[in-house]
Amino acid sequence: MKQPSKIICVGLNYKDHAKELNMAIPDEPVLFMKAPTALIGDGDQIIYPPQTKELHYEAELAIVILENGKLGYTCANDVTARDLQRKDGQWIRAKSFNTFCPVGPKIVSDIDPNNLEIKLLLNGEVKQSSNTSQMIFNPAYLVSFISQIMTLLPNDIILTGTPTGVGPMQKGDVVEVVIQGIGTLKNSVV
Repeated sequence: MKQPSKIICVGLNYKDHAKELNMAIPDEPVLFMKAPTALIGDGDQIIYPPQTKELHYEAELAIVILENGKLGYTCANDVTARDLQRKDGQWIRAKSFNTFCPVGPKIVSDIDPNNLEIKLLLNGEVKQSSNTSQMIFNPAYLVSFISQIMTLLPNDIILTGTPTGVGPMQKGDVVEVVIQGIGTLKNSVV
C-alpha cells in the first residue's frame, strides 16, 4: 500500500459499540487522525511500546481513496494505547505510534461496504463480531463529510470505527481482522 498523506479516523461509529460504552449516538462523526508513519501491512509486526501498559485492538473497515475519486476498501486494526488515550483526553499520541495502523491484505472496490460481516480474532478466538450495517454514519456519508473539511488525496485512508468488543493485546499475540469480501489482515504483537 502506498503512503497516504493522512489517515483520518472516526470514533464511536457503531451502534453496538456506543451501547457497550453507554454513550449517546453522536450527531456528527467524531474525527481524529493517526500519523501516516503508523501504517504497516498484512503480516507486519505491531510493536508494543514501553510507554503503554494497555494496548488494544479495534477491527475496522478502512476506506482507501483511489485515483479519480473512486473508493476502495480494506481491513484495518486501529491499534490504541488505551491508558494514554484516557490520560491525554485527545487521541493523537495513543493512536499514532509506529505500527499502530495495520491495513490489508488487499484493496477491493467491487463490494457494498454497508453490509459486511466484520470480525476480530485474537489467537484464533473471536473477540469482535458485527456487521457494517451497524455503522451510525455509512462510508459514503463519511467521505462526503470529511471532504467538506479537507481535501482527500489518492492513497488517503479513512478508518470507519470499530464495533463492540475492543480489548487488550499482549506481546506474542496474533490478531486477525476478517471482513467479508475483503479477506484477513493478520499481524503479530512484539
